[in-house]
Amino acid sequence: MDKMNHAFEKMKMKMMVGMEVEEEQRASEEESSLSFMDDLNQDCALTTKQRFYGFAICLSAGLTCTLLSMLVFFNPVKFGITFTLGNLMALGSTAFLIGPQRQVTMMLDPARIYATALYLASIIIALFCALYVRNKLLTLLAIILEFSGLIWYSLSYIPFARTMVSKAFMTCFDTEF
Repeated sequence: MDKMNHAFEKMKMKMMVGMEVEEEQRASEEESSLSFMDDLNQDCALTTKQRFYGFAICLSAGLTCTLLSMLVFFNPVKFGITFTLGNLMALGSTAFLIGPQRQVTMMLDPARIYATALYLASIIIALFCALYVRNKLLTLLAIILEFSGLIWYSLSYIPFARTMVSKAFMTCFDTEF
């Protein structure tokens, strides 16, 4: 029964992270030159249960920050900081499920590289406007941009979703009166 549980655990790890966790493979990989992401993946070898706990905690904290940001909606600087922190934690939560290397690889995939760049740039702009510029109107505009970037980035993970949304907007705004 232990062998079956161990084999099932290894199979889940392969499916979720795409890497093996056997000690002899780690030893042979450590001898070869490894990139930063390979080192990070090896250092972050968690059990499936730990991954789910990390995902749940990080996602819950991110959603809590995002929802609590609504309490300070009329103070755009505080809203921008808490909303952005919530987005970053929610984005980081998926790294617990699939691993940091696969997360970065998926974010840099040619199908979603522009959505990732837009989303990350909007996060930087929102934090810059909230922390450095401290202009309420600019911060509010940056948060709207960040929210739009989040939606576009999220749609990049759903097959054909961005195409359908683009066509829907084109249809709505292309009508003649």
